[in-house]
Amino acid sequence: MAYLTLNRKNLKQNYDFLDELFRENEIDWAIVTKLLCGNEAYLKEVLDLGIKEVCDSRISNLAKIKELNPEVQTVYIKPPAKGSIEEVVRYADVSFNSESSTIKMLSEEAQRQGKEHRVTIMIELGDLREGIMGDHLMTFYEKIFELPNIKVVAIGANLNCLHGVMPSADKMIQLSLYKQLIEAKFNKEIPWVTGGTSVVLPLLLRHQLPKAINHFRIGETLYFGNDLFHEKHIEGMTDDVIRLYSEIIEVTKKPKVPIGVMSTNPSGESFEVDEKDFGKESYRAILDIGLLDISPDYLIPDDPSLEIVNASSDMLIVDLGDNPNDYNVGDLLSFKLKYMGALRLLNSDYIEKRVV
Repeated sequence: MAYLTLNRKNLKQNYDFLDELFRENEIDWAIVTKLLCGNEAYLKEVLDLGIKEVCDSRISNLAKIKELNPEVQTVYIKPPAKGSIEEVVRYADVSFNSESSTIKMLSEEAQRQGKEHRVTIMIELGDLREGIMGDHLMTFYEKIFELPNIKVVAIGANLNCLHGVMPSADKMIQLSLYKQLIEAKFNKEIPWVTGGTSVVLPLLLRHQLPKAINHFRIGETLYFGNDLFHEKHIEGMTDDVIRLYSEIIEVTKKPKVPIGVMSTNPSGESFEVDEKDFGKESYRAILDIGLLDISPDYLIPDDPSLEIVNASSDMLIVDLGDNPNDYNVGDLLSFKLKYMGALRLLNSDYIEKRVV
């Protein structure tokens, strides 16, 4: 049986590293929990770290977080859909917004619920996901700053999430200047510039981040300890927080080249034969996990001698070569994961989740 583990000690190590880094730089920060897909045991581990603010992109996850800890500030980190306005106001203390009509609906719903709803205005910095264009910002803010039961507490931006546009000091300065323009024109203070995400963290580590960026939202680096600029783990952090274990259900010596007339497989892939493999054999292991749970591209075997061949819907094929480690049926193979792989597994009801 395949299962996923979250290592409590290693999670705490990464949290402590980040918390100290942000305190030294007088930066507030929140943990992004969307990777955890609402898993209650894992959410408890995150909340037990002592974080005061949690971000997620699913209302049901924020509702669960409020149930676990009503005192933590919850942030909905995508523009709300019209049909979810009531729940956003109910379970999110803050929401990210880029449409004035949506903020007007949030205002009306906040009045009905007798609440103040706080909003972050998202600004487009070039990655072309959510965010208003900078030259529309003044008109946009003018429409919303007097809406009842609404308080603008931050401006923010996302980079690298869609087209891979990387952050830079210049882009962060640009975001900081928008804050200054709003405050000067409307005589309204905006407490936070939430320009920081995991991909922005290397700028802070290299002391290239403008002081005005005073809020970060961290997910991936907390769970994987990675520097997204250089695709390596950050010194002082660990990349061993989340790990997959999968059981071997068959080990057999087989030809390296398929036998028979070949066409595309159910995934639409065509296999290309390497002529050097004709006549060769190797041990192949079948694991109890497949494409329904994860793409092989997101798996990093702990045993570097293993070669991932491919996967079908429910089985993963691994080439063991001459099987120098004498793997047998029932043995577990372990894998580190890339972010999107962990996301897929955590969203799968077929994978058991454990805390170790």
